[in-house]
Amino acid sequence: MKGQFPIEKFQSLRTPFYYYDMDLLRATLASINQEAGKHEGFIVHYAVKANANMQVLRCIKQAGLGVDCVSGGEIEAALKAGFPADKIVYAGVGKSDWEIILGLKSGIHCFNVESIPELEVINELAAQHDTIAQVAFRINPDVGAHTHANITTGLAENKFGIAMRDMESVIELAQSMKNIRFIGLHFHIGSQILDMADFQALCNRINDLQNQLEAHRIVVKSINVGGGLGIDYQHPNRVPIPDFKAYFDTYATKLKLRPGQKLHFELGRAVVAQMGTLLARTLYIKEGAKKKFCIVDAGMTDLIRPALYQAYHKIENISSEEPMEAYDVVGPICESSDVFAKQIDLNKTKRGDFIAIRSAGAYGEIMASQYNCRQLPKGYTSDEL
Repeated sequence: MKGQFPIEKFQSLRTPFYYYDMDLLRATLASINQEAGKHEGFIVHYAVKANANMQVLRCIKQAGLGVDCVSGGEIEAALKAGFPADKIVYAGVGKSDWEIILGLKSGIHCFNVESIPELEVINELAAQHDTIAQVAFRINPDVGAHTHANITTGLAENKFGIAMRDMESVIELAQSMKNIRFIGLHFHIGSQILDMADFQALCNRINDLQNQLEAHRIVVKSINVGGGLGIDYQHPNRVPIPDFKAYFDTYATKLKLRPGQKLHFELGRAVVAQMGTLLARTLYIKEGAKKKFCIVDAGMTDLIRPALYQAYHKIENISSEEPMEAYDVVGPICESSDVFAKQIDLNKTKRGDFIAIRSAGAYGEIMASQYNCRQLPKGYTSDEL
């Protein structure tokens, strides 16, 4: 079973490019709203770092989600897309002064703070601009996640967050600052997580921390558990929408929220990954000594995940229905790591065939580079083609 694409509309487009199925995006957003809406106090933000295509952002804004930003540029993109400033949260371990000032002037909802020095700078800049900065502290819960080491963020050895042992003293420091309003705690344990037990472990840790804080009469208005929900890269056609029911139900049953407490989520990959495909054309079929290479015009500059994470993406020849043959699918970049997949079965492929690299809507276009002086790939939506 292969994906269905409007190949006739692709003929005039320069490859490589990203194609976004907006009907699937809208269906995914509807599922998120339906499942999160079953639970009082659940608020969903979209993590802009996954995909900042303006058409995609505007569609997500129309669905009513807030946004999670990790740079000043992402705040600017969110505002341009029409997101209200009071639905923007700003995270990141290294916020520059101009980025903090942008957040303060824009009136964003919250800064997710990751260190005492950062807190002190935000307080100082807020004082200079005669405003109050709402902050949540990102706590490193030392909870592992069953995912790739490069996208695990919740262990004590990671650069992210404030150590649990420092939590109370940091909150007390914030409460003594005139231009800081402490409103919550922020967590994020990693990405591409499919085992709900990882999220249950986070819930258990947060429950313990809340009890500890209440013993010291510290009240937390909101809890932000980040995102991390993964997708099915193996079967994008059979499982196009993640299991949001299991995800939100896990938090509803395992996390002990206090009366009136809000629970924030920051989903990225789960929102946009499956609706995006990288389209390339076959340049050459090269017969090697031991294998056959399908050389395409897309490379690691257009989709870096396979080279960076050894990530799997399902690959389809959408121009052919001939019998299957085994190929290494590789790009044109002058790097040995410029390989999308090795020894995979594709319908017999010839020069000019369209090759679809699936599940590329997250961390695809947004991570593209101009290495080798290549042009950045364009993104097209199904609504505009």
